[in-house]
This record gives sequence, C-alpha cells and structure tokens, in this order.
Amino acid sequence: MLVLESSRLMLRHFEPDDLGPLAALYSDPDIRRYYPDGVRTLEETREELEWFRSGHPERPELGLWATIYKPTARLIGRCGLLPWTLNGVDEVEVAYLIDKKLWGQGLATEAAGAIASHAHARLGLPRLVCLILPGNAASCRVAEKIGMRYERKLGAEHAHAALYSRPAAAPCGAARA
Repeated sequence: MLVLESSRLMLRHFEPDDLGPLAALYSDPDIRRYYPDGVRTLEETREELEWFRSGHPERPELGLWATIYKPTARLIGRCGLLPWTLNGVDEVEVAYLIDKKLWGQGLATEAAGAIASHAHARLGLPRLVCLILPGNAASCRVAEKIGMRYERKLGAEHAHAALYSRPAAAPCGAARA
C-alpha cells in the first residue's frame, strides 16, 4: 500500500518479498555504519520486516516504509517516521536509509523532505526530529537540507546522538499521497 511518493521515489508498506533486498542493505557494514546495532543477519532482518509490516501498535500512521526507486522499480532503502520518548517528551523522527550505490544523488534528502511534508501536512505533527550518530556528516547535511537545525547532544541511552529538530513551518520537499 502506497504511503507517499516524490518525483523519484515511492514509499509503501513492506511486503514479504522485500526480505531479500532489505537483508542485502542491512548486511552491508558501510550502510549500517551509523546504526548502534550494526549489521543485521537474515533472521534479524526478517524479524524487523515483520515489525515494519505490523506497524506501530500505538501509532499506526508512523512506521518505516519500503523505499522504491521509480526508474528501476527496486527497493533501495527504508525510510519513514519513528516515535521516540526523549527526556520524557514524545517526539517523531524522520528516518532514512538508502542503498550506498545511490548515495550522492539526493535521494535521502528527497525521501526525508517528502516524509517531513507528509508528517506535517497529512498527519498534523507540529515538530520532527532526527537522531544522528557522531561522525555521520552526510546525515547531518540531509537533516539541514530539510530545514532541521542542531538542537543538542543526547546521552548514552541514545548513543550520544545529535538531536536535530524542525517545526511544522520549516520548508521541505513536496509529497504526494
């Protein structure tokens, strides 16, 4: 089921056939370099895929979605919205992971911008965040390109990630659903 699309991407709910392409992304140490849990095995990916397919039990409008590159109709990542509680405050993160073969083409920015537009316009979320691990300069640039600004460093419970945030009024890429 389609969640949203941008000029080059479609974001849809995951399907069982997405396991192979997702597992290939999750087993790549370069792609998973800035994830606290590192690479994932096939079984770990299968478990996560089932979680994605079930959706968040309390926030079904949120989740991580299969990210499809329209020119090839192939799964190239998983992007979406994740709920967090940070220092007792409920937040929603714009999350993005794109195949390294397509890095440098603006696809993470395109996905993140479309997700942010969707979150504000369709879901009415007043604020969005990104949690970015130390050293991930490319992810910081994506966050900044969609109107986020550095807010603060989080503690060890969140892997000392930098917290970027943006209010609903910040500009970002357009989304269609």
